[in-house]
Amino acid sequence: MLYAKIVVGLPVSGPFDYIVPGALEKMIQPGARAWVNFGPRRIVGYVVALAKKSQVKNLKPVLELIDQQSLLNEKIILLTEKIADYYCCSWGEAIETALPAALRKGKKGDGSIFSESSIKKIEPSPFLVEVVHDLDGRRRWDTYISEINNALKNKLSALILLPDIPDLLKARDLLNKRLGITCRLLYRQQPDELEEWLKIRSNGTQVIVGTRSAVFAPLADLGLLIIDEEEDSAYKQDQSPHYHARQAAILRSKLEGFKLILGSRAPSLESFYLSSSKGNRYTVIPREKEYPEIKIIDSRHLSFAERKNKAIFSKLLEDALYAVLNEKGKALLFLNRKGFATAAACHNCGKLLKCPRCNISLVYHFKEDVLSCHYCNFKMQPPKICPECNAGYIRFSGAGTEKIESELSRIFPQARIKILADRDFSLENTDIAIASSGVIKQAELDFDLIGVLGIDNTLNRVDFRSTEKAFGLLSGLMALTPKKFLVQTSFPGHHCFQALLKKEAKFFYAEELKQRRQLSFPPYKHLAAVKLRGKKEEKVKEAAELFFNKLKAACRDKKVEVVSVNPSNPGKLRGNFYWQVLLRSKNALSISVFLKNNLKDFRHSGIIVTVDVDPI
Repeated sequence: MLYAKIVVGLPVSGPFDYIVPGALEKMIQPGARAWVNFGPRRIVGYVVALAKKSQVKNLKPVLELIDQQSLLNEKIILLTEKIADYYCCSWGEAIETALPAALRKGKKGDGSIFSESSIKKIEPSPFLVEVVHDLDGRRRWDTYISEINNALKNKLSALILLPDIPDLLKARDLLNKRLGITCRLLYRQQPDELEEWLKIRSNGTQVIVGTRSAVFAPLADLGLLIIDEEEDSAYKQDQSPHYHARQAAILRSKLEGFKLILGSRAPSLESFYLSSSKGNRYTVIPREKEYPEIKIIDSRHLSFAERKNKAIFSKLLEDALYAVLNEKGKALLFLNRKGFATAAACHNCGKLLKCPRCNISLVYHFKEDVLSCHYCNFKMQPPKICPECNAGYIRFSGAGTEKIESELSRIFPQARIKILADRDFSLENTDIAIASSGVIKQAELDFDLIGVLGIDNTLNRVDFRSTEKAFGLLSGLMALTPKKFLVQTSFPGHHCFQALLKKEAKFFYAEELKQRRQLSFPPYKHLAAVKLRGKKEEKVKEAAELFFNKLKAACRDKKVEVVSVNPSNPGKLRGNFYWQVLLRSKNALSISVFLKNNLKDFRHSGIIVTVDVDPI
């Protein structure tokens, strides 16, 4: 008798043994899907292995075979198992992450498309990661295209990942033009995602451009994988399983032996640290143009008049803007906060207007005359009177891009001012542009002056990656000007700004890595956040503290450290309250094994528990 070891897309350990009916014995293969009974439900299962014996009694039979051939090859099956082990999810959940939605629901594919005759098996080359640090911000694509050409010459496929769909479409057009071929696209919500996935699986040598989930693209002859803007948080899945495309790519490249390129204007600390490992490489692409004149303006030492008037712009920045306008140049003011005001409060009682679903301060948008939550899109009209004390004056404070626009219009009435947003980054009929982080991806833009405001908001976040994120923003902005770069900050001595003045990115990485080592933060240690959420705050808090104590009692060795239990930030989101238990270890697999053992019997009514390994 033949038995199938099957996993399902639920948070349960597996695989589970099922009897293979005689009529299916010659057809069933690892990597195929099958309909099975799981508890009271009939669901899709994934065959990961076959066996002639089973230790389990009273087994259920496989109900129906969906695929006549393997849907997933051996390497992808093994990759999903490693993803499950690393990110503390079930093997079935990891497999479903790798598949288009239609296949997860049991849709059958066209049998002719499933043919594997055109897929080649290749000998793996030595594992190599190359980190490409593009100081220019525009030239790393020349490196990518050269590497893709090399892969194609060797009759190997190439896979390029981008953070979002607009970037993906731009990259596809560029590659089509430069390589003279037709690249395939692969991303979630693609209208023909299943059709494209099946064609990619059955075709030979090809170039695929995709977003995060394309890291699992079913290519058997993959010779090169490129992750552009690898530091972008979009590569981290915000739903369970919380995998990161970069780590998935590293695991896959070790299995299949292809070359992995991590490219960025400002590589993540994890990638920079990885590049120092034996067999890996760090490549710097220098700036073509001269570095701009860089000035760090100490906002603690503003003049009396500037402090009295609560000036947004220092005199130095104002004078620089005047000079650019007089020379008919173009300036950019950067502030990573949208809207007009970041807080609305009663002038009388101090009541702060917050989102009822997220408990986050509402942002005032002047043009729409609306208070908006930037987490859940809750909107309301600004009240005429305070809902707490009935006073008649609501005060708006904190500056967003709309406030900057208003202030610039007052100071420079003759200037043509524009907020760059919603994919409209044209500088036509614009003297002074205002933008948030989206402008960094517009490598073709060129300014005579860039002024950076509010960077301290990023530095002061309760986030150990805040300095890294601030440096990434500044590096991206600096690539947009060859002339003048001004930054207003209250921390001019911070190594983030000193690295800019020294024009030496490695100085920043060295200082930041030193601090991370002292604090036992990534990349020296792995963190994991066990997130608990529910509708009632007290129940969530009680469950979090109970689980924290359970883990503390179970932690008998020093491989895993149970660090803390505390409310998440934000503590309330879309109507749910959040708490988290934080763990730390040198090895992510140790955390995953420890948590899987202790989550088995942890049940708390009304509480949903998820695990985020390597949270960002």
